[in-house]
Amino acid sequence: MGREAGETGRRTGLKDVARLAGVSVKTVSNVVNGYVHVAPATRARVEEAVAELNYRPNPSARSLRGGRSGIIALAVPDLRIPYFAELAGLVVAAAEERSLTVLIDQTGGERERELRVASGLRAHLIDGLIFSPLAFGPEDLAARSDDTPLVLLGERVQPGSADHVAVDNVAAAREATAHLIGLGRRRVAAIGARHDAGGETARLRLLGHRQALTEAGLPVHAGLVAAVDDYLRADGARAMARLLDSPEPPDAVFCGNDLLALGALRTLYERGVDVPGQVAVAGFDDIDDGRYGTPSLTTVAPDKRRIADEAVGLLTARLSGATAGPAREVRVGHELVLRESTLGRAR
Repeated sequence: MGREAGETGRRTGLKDVARLAGVSVKTVSNVVNGYVHVAPATRARVEEAVAELNYRPNPSARSLRGGRSGIIALAVPDLRIPYFAELAGLVVAAAEERSLTVLIDQTGGERERELRVASGLRAHLIDGLIFSPLAFGPEDLAARSDDTPLVLLGERVQPGSADHVAVDNVAAAREATAHLIGLGRRRVAAIGARHDAGGETARLRLLGHRQALTEAGLPVHAGLVAAVDDYLRADGARAMARLLDSPEPPDAVFCGNDLLALGALRTLYERGVDVPGQVAVAGFDDIDDGRYGTPSLTTVAPDKRRIADEAVGLLTARLSGATAGPAREVRVGHELVLRESTLGRAR
């Protein structure tokens, strides 16, 4: 359990954290102030000491503008995934319109790192947090003691626990799969099932996929669902290879995100499979890469601009005191963008 003060009852300070972590006071200061040039192992030791001692910097050190810093944070799982990189840019733009600066953090979807982000490690730096968690669950949110305003993105944490902005993943995936079925495809596979803690969004998209099959009177074949370890191109390529090597390969594939779909398209190209003649492919996220691939990628396009604007708006409403009371739930729209990977090239 973290400690608020030392044995003498005084407030825990930088020296206490430095002593526990075995580093200098300057190093502790660099970590808690977000200085980037700190070795990862050293940063981890300091963050563990901060958590153990429940260290909170003196709030008088904050810049004074109504007692606020003018900085908000955005924490996402992985900036290698273009969806999160594009979303981060849109959050920065939405924040700039409100004269706010954004500090961006990457958690890797790891529970311990997500817990540190949500625990207020940098509470002296930021006024509020926009957080897209993977492993962080309802019990973690209930145990959160930091009172920094929070807006959640994605599907992992139950609605009603904090302000929340999300797309309807079930409806969007159902629409994408229904499009593939509408092309006359009858063995429609799914790439993107996951078994780890980061699988809630994947689960909802797979649910929508299965609903579309059931509504069309098609069987749900376990052999047509390919699980992945991550949501990167290489994972999609490997999953597509497994599907093609199965006794009854698919004639269409719905992928849990566009990177998986791009990896799948590469495998199909290397195997000499015609897209969409033999196998039609649809993705999810509408990243820029999908628009310019060969073939261009049919995909679900969440309204990323509105996600960003709603998240920043919800946060600033809490900060200004304009909104109080129960958490708010915002569902943003999506569009199915049809391109060459399902329709073929226009003649």
